[in-house]
Amino acid sequence: MKAKWKGASVLVTSAVLLGSSFYNISPLDAIAGITGKIDQQYGKDKLNNNKPYPNARKSNQRETIVTPEESTFFSTVSVEENASYRTASDGDLWPAAWSDDDKLYAANGDGKGFDLNGPWADIVVNQITGGHPATRNITGTRLSSGYQVGSVWNDPNEYNRKPTGMVSAGGNLYLAVQDLNKGGGWRAFNDAPSATILKSTDKGKTWTWDKEKPMFDDYIFTTIMFLDYGKDSENNSDGYVYAYGLDYNWRDSFIDSVPDPTGLYLARVPKDSIQDRSKWEFYSGDLKGEAKWTKNIKQKKPVLQDERRVYSNTLSATNPDNSTVLSQGSVVYNKPLNRYIYTSWTEFTFEFYESPTPYGPWKRFLSKDFGVYPWNLNHNGGYGVVMPSKYISDDGTEMWMNSNTFMGAATVYNLAFRKLKVTPYVKTEPTNESSDNNLALPTNSKDVTPISKYSAHFANLKYLNDGNKNQSEDNWNGERKQEDWWGYTWSQAYNMNKVVYTTGNMYPDGGWFDNIKVQVRQNFKWVDVENLQGTPAYPNNNTAGRNQSYTFTFDKTWGDGVRIIGAPGGAATFTSIGELEVYNK
Repeated sequence: MKAKWKGASVLVTSAVLLGSSFYNISPLDAIAGITGKIDQQYGKDKLNNNKPYPNARKSNQRETIVTPEESTFFSTVSVEENASYRTASDGDLWPAAWSDDDKLYAANGDGKGFDLNGPWADIVVNQITGGHPATRNITGTRLSSGYQVGSVWNDPNEYNRKPTGMVSAGGNLYLAVQDLNKGGGWRAFNDAPSATILKSTDKGKTWTWDKEKPMFDDYIFTTIMFLDYGKDSENNSDGYVYAYGLDYNWRDSFIDSVPDPTGLYLARVPKDSIQDRSKWEFYSGDLKGEAKWTKNIKQKKPVLQDERRVYSNTLSATNPDNSTVLSQGSVVYNKPLNRYIYTSWTEFTFEFYESPTPYGPWKRFLSKDFGVYPWNLNHNGGYGVVMPSKYISDDGTEMWMNSNTFMGAATVYNLAFRKLKVTPYVKTEPTNESSDNNLALPTNSKDVTPISKYSAHFANLKYLNDGNKNQSEDNWNGERKQEDWWGYTWSQAYNMNKVVYTTGNMYPDGGWFDNIKVQVRQNFKWVDVENLQGTPAYPNNNTAGRNQSYTFTFDKTWGDGVRIIGAPGGAATFTSIGELEVYNK
């Protein structure tokens, strides 16, 4: 089995991309040495948790793995490359609930919340008093913190509180809080043995809960994310509150102290009995959305199973690698689109899923790659991806989501938003005639969306269709890749028979394709074009040159997407691009 952490603390990655060497500081080293983001006391050298770790089971040892189907619900999807709006706050995670007073409430971990002059706490509850990410004017107030907000059920030298989910029902707020390992060095954040749910009847100022024992224990259903059904749960009328959960940890356990979560579970409880553990029922149906329920938590079944692992073949020692993809994020009902959306993440990617019901079938509609560290403020992923229903547009096509990171130059440790934009799929017929119009330009086509398989290294996917051929983007991401592509999707099908690929920069260890072909998307299937001809012939090596244009013609076809695709060249296995034009001549 490939290890998910390695002993190197400062790791040199591909040197050529920035013109000189740069360093990739591993997240595990940051965890081991960070101050101010977790409790200042790391605990004792010897673990003294009062619960034994479960035996970690490696799903990647199996010959076959379970993965969800690819979604056909959206024709175009795009995510901003960075947190484009950061509020004046301090903390991470930020699960949120939109209550009946029209205010949004959000809980942060490890920070000061919306009082930058206040004391640090492992958990803070805040009221968002006004504003919107689109207008960049969000304000907030700190309400409660620390031991006002939950117990620590395990050894406080090893664990502290983390908020994982929040919901408003009947005008009351409910907050799910877990114990998460804060232990010395690399133990931090790698297991979550217990969780409970708090209630506030005064909009977050005070909280009540059973102080004798946690509602969930022994690592089972201990990362709880409530289904966000809109303002005070108004979009649900069946009398239940729904909650999703992960076992063992809030994300991949980097050091494998517990099994990695690969199943997303679902529970429901009458909205007036949320703190009564005996009233909870757990989904025991199948992955196809055939709902069954049981009160026995040991008989629960996942609504979503995804056993993929990412970054399993990195170019150098990268911490962490080989990570599973289901993590603490959020599940929200997008009412205008009548769709449920789960936002997950790995250390280097965002993962997005959609479903027509709370219990499935769940399908994956996007994996957004950000590459290994270092990141910067223009190009960064993050953790704890939360999408509040309050910030979904009236037509459902624009959604704002928070994520956080504290990796060097990409420190985004506050309530910070980026936009997800989607276009629901509608079957169309191509009607465009032959012309000199470049279909990649926004003025000539509908909802054109630049796409790449991997990270846009410098956050400039816009270079593909901005009309300037004398520039360069590449998709170096620290992985040893077998396949690479650049292209577009549209919400309208088009006739086409020609693409013009202008290269970007060439480097000693990559920037070119070892082989290249053109594909179009038809009914969500990518198919090779026929009778492909290149002028001049693409050399399939580094002599392709910088900012050189190659014209590929093919038999007239149609699609609502097009891409150039092939094996990336060089020791670092990446390609570059300056522009990509598309024509129907």
